[in-house]
Amino acid sequence: MRARLAILTLLGLLVACTSEDADPDAASRPTAESAAGSLAAGLTSGDLSAVPFEAGSNATAQAGYDEVLGDLAALSPSVVVTDVDDDAPEDTGQEDGAATAVAALTWTWDLGDEQPWTYDTSAVLSEGPDDWLITWSPALIEPSLVEGETLDLSSVTPDRGDILGADGLAIVTERDVSRVGIDKPGLTGAPAAAARTLANLVGIDPQPYVKRVKAAGDKAFVEAIVYRRDELPRGVVRGIDGIDGGRILAGTLPLAPTSDFAAPLLGRVGEVTAEMIEEDPDAYRVGDVAGLSGLQARYDELLRGTPGTVVAAVAADGARRELIRVEPTAGTALSLTLDVNLQIEAESLLADISPASALVALKPSTGEILAAANGPGNGGLNLATFGQFAPGSTFKAVSSLALIRAGLTPASTIPCTSSIVVDGKKFTNYSDYPGSGIGKIPLRTALANSCNTAFISQAGKLEGTDLFDAAVSLGLALDHDLGFPAYFGSVEPSTSKTESAAQLIGQGTILASPMVMAAVIGSVQSGALVVPRMVKGVEVTTPEGAAPLSDGEVADLQSMLRGVVTDGSGRGLADVPGPPVIAKTGTAEFGTGDELSTHAWMIAAQGDLAVAVFVEVGASGSSTAGPILETFLRAAR
Repeated sequence: MRARLAILTLLGLLVACTSEDADPDAASRPTAESAAGSLAAGLTSGDLSAVPFEAGSNATAQAGYDEVLGDLAALSPSVVVTDVDDDAPEDTGQEDGAATAVAALTWTWDLGDEQPWTYDTSAVLSEGPDDWLITWSPALIEPSLVEGETLDLSSVTPDRGDILGADGLAIVTERDVSRVGIDKPGLTGAPAAAARTLANLVGIDPQPYVKRVKAAGDKAFVEAIVYRRDELPRGVVRGIDGIDGGRILAGTLPLAPTSDFAAPLLGRVGEVTAEMIEEDPDAYRVGDVAGLSGLQARYDELLRGTPGTVVAAVAADGARRELIRVEPTAGTALSLTLDVNLQIEAESLLADISPASALVALKPSTGEILAAANGPGNGGLNLATFGQFAPGSTFKAVSSLALIRAGLTPASTIPCTSSIVVDGKKFTNYSDYPGSGIGKIPLRTALANSCNTAFISQAGKLEGTDLFDAAVSLGLALDHDLGFPAYFGSVEPSTSKTESAAQLIGQGTILASPMVMAAVIGSVQSGALVVPRMVKGVEVTTPEGAAPLSDGEVADLQSMLRGVVTDGSGRGLADVPGPPVIAKTGTAEFGTGDELSTHAWMIAAQGDLAVAVFVEVGASGSSTAGPILETFLRAAR
């Protein structure tokens, strides 16, 4: 028995050795599994050069792959082999006698949704003399694709979050618009001629529009201009019918109540630029709508929401089959403190002011900004909260606090002269200064009449950071983030006696914005430092280093600024109905040479409202800014 087993074992070994000698490469021959793995790797990387396709079809497969995927290739799919069936069905299309197999592939795409797009395709393999060969087909990429179809990736714009104002009223929300442009499928003649005619009709530069129309696809609608629905000019409606391919399409856009409403502050929304896509390709795709400036840009991630995605199969004739849709997620509303009615009122008061101008109104009790209006002369700049100008005599509210802290009282007598010379520099009062105000006068009268020389005469009583510290106590000169563009002003240390003199009257190196000057008068009104706030949800705290106002300081400042209205340069506000008004006027010279211009300022507070008005070039604070402020106070009641 043992001899027989030994013979059988020996025969088995001989058979095994004889088999390997007959085909020494059998162990290293490619398998269907390895060929399928190469295919999965190539489909994932986008490089099909190493995939064992049928003879001569690698170039065809690569070209087909690139054409079918198009923009979808940028999403980097993941393709894995889930099964290889050696018992291939009879309808694989291979010649009789060839061994065949079918590989099951699972595709996974990240379309930005929590659930990825996953589906299965299959590949037919046939055994060749040296390898298993794969048959190319568009269905390798997506099972329903046929020759001539390509995949198209497009975004679905989410509903943008509204921008809300006080009491939750919508400021920026979807409003009806009319989109005017050239619809290229409707063109019968030359695109350039039609584009030029339309550009002239709507008043835009023809050359860049002609270029855009010529470059757009044959099925594109090329927008020239967008009008609010109720502002669409009748001339455009009448003229569009005579323009080859000209059309007006209805649509909606996130817009404010008027085209000028807080425009420099809110910013605008539009189609993303190529630069934005290049800088943040994960956030933006071609055709997305996003905030391009102002608060719309700063809070774009909140407002924009998450775009949806559609992948469609597109036939050669343009017919589309939707394969998958990921619905967008709507944006979240941004809440502001702006009062719609007061903002409109403020902008209407500045509408006819030619120089740059601004009006800011806030609530001293909370710091909430109710209006931040910019005039048409600003050139689109946000001077209301970010302007940087010498505040002139409105800064005397700060100077008065510094002098009170240095030992003066409202009744302290100081000299008001027609002029004063400091280190060879001559300072005078403003041109309309009342002659009766010259002489030894109380500090309260010097403030009421805005006597420059009286304040300058007291410069020696201030030391070191006294003026800066007083400014900080009233909300000026310490920067902090409010969640929107805000300039808190500057009180730099003086480097000379002349500079110290100029600072006391709000000139020299002193700078402020209309917003911060509203905060200064608001701080006096409330009796505590007012920190402006506009964006709800942004935590705003009193800056460190601001010494609080004492009760005595508050009482002195309030009585002195009330005297500006009852007995001084702010008399125009004396009969405004309602609680007592406190105020300060101001002019500030600027420019070079003998012909200097003046900024015109006025700040005032009444009840729970503090207002600053600025006009870049004006005769005086009382005559130029005063009437604007008075009208606003009356309208705000």
